[in-house]
Amino acid sequence: MTRAALAAVLVLAGCTTVPERTRSALVGQPRPMVLACMGVPDRADQRGDIETLTWRQDQQVQGPFDIKGPLSLELSIGGHGTCRATAMIRDGRIASFVYSGPSTTLLGRNGACAGLVRGCVQSSPSKSESPP
Repeated sequence: MTRAALAAVLVLAGCTTVPERTRSALVGQPRPMVLACMGVPDRADQRGDIETLTWRQDQQVQGPFDIKGPLSLELSIGGHGTCRATAMIRDGRIASFVYSGPSTTLLGRNGACAGLVRGCVQSSPSKSESPP
């Protein structure tokens, strides 16, 4: 039983770091990198030399524990959240990458953002591998 609980905590901890790992991996990368891993943004703005790209995940993301019983009895343990991921681009590179929205779930702070950015963690080169 103790091993199962430890395994569950480790799995959840791994999920919560996806948005944070993505944020740190993307800062400094070229603009095409974020477009390749996240797709076409829902909104794009240009003000002076700063371009802002925003992706939305407006469908409610639930916590990882849903229990369904007889007679349409349902119990959901955990938060619900949505996410907006915004990249600010200066000189063709990502200057900052932030999350907003009520995005806390049982997966942690910004847990609702994991689905938006999961592909970026797997495809992002480390900063040492990026071209100068």
